[in-house]
Amino acid sequence: MDEQIRITLSDDARVFNRHAAGFLEASLERNVLATVAAQLLGEARPQAPSDARYAVGVDARSGEVVAAALRTPPRHLISAGFLRPAAAAELIRSWLAHDPQLSGVSAAPAEALELCRAFSRITGGRTERQFSEALYVLDEVRRPAAMPPGSLRVAREQELDLISRWLGAFSAETGFGDPGMAAHNAARFLADGRMHVWDAGEPVTLVGNAVSVAGVSRVGPVYTPPEHRRRGYAGAAVAVRSQQLLDQGAARCMLFADLANATANRIYTAVGYSRAGAWEEHRFLADLDPSPPG
Repeated sequence: MDEQIRITLSDDARVFNRHAAGFLEASLERNVLATVAAQLLGEARPQAPSDARYAVGVDARSGEVVAAALRTPPRHLISAGFLRPAAAAELIRSWLAHDPQLSGVSAAPAEALELCRAFSRITGGRTERQFSEALYVLDEVRRPAAMPPGSLRVAREQELDLISRWLGAFSAETGFGDPGMAAHNAARFLADGRMHVWDAGEPVTLVGNAVSVAGVSRVGPVYTPPEHRRRGYAGAAVAVRSQQLLDQGAARCMLFADLANATANRIYTAVGYSRAGAWEEHRFLADLDPSPPG
């Protein structure tokens, strides 16, 4: 085990949040982890899943939290701070002992690579990168000079089936998320009031957002079905929703964009987002065995 980091695993979301909240709120690249933790304890979803698991890494000398991770199956492990090889190996080894069906990892690129290396060393298995994303941040919106017809509005309860289909299509197209969770995720977004659509006589684009943490609101997912693309709907929706979030008290907005999707990256920079980091998701491909290969 890394001499500098002491890792503690838990199945208690409240204990995790009490110890890790300050660490998670201190960096944009930890926002995914921070918002998932906040949602697990939020009013709209006060009970964390019974199979969720959490890890906190503490500097053995100072007692300061320097790393954190969580997983809500079937989603991948989300990690921040387990960058050093020994700490990454200890996290994977400890996690597999309690959760042998660990499916993959989501983290900043260097950390994701280190965790994948640890997984392969420990299990003899392979890993596969599913996607790479750019992290963008915005503190002032540049409204498009020519706005498309329509306006942004909150998605309605009766649009659940439509939102579910679009979220499923988004996952299938981008590789981000589980298409099988689309209906569940759509219902959660609608219940929380965190899903909007650009309405041009009919819904043509969706834009969601995560709960705000430490003055940062993360925008996404953003999806326009193929028949409505190249008309400016996505850029308008992101610009208007980002401005709304700033007006509601967010100091900054952030979002992720698939590096392979040049159009999305162009749209986001056009409305004021600038590149601030990166994120990757990797799948673990192995018959999981927490003991080192013989």
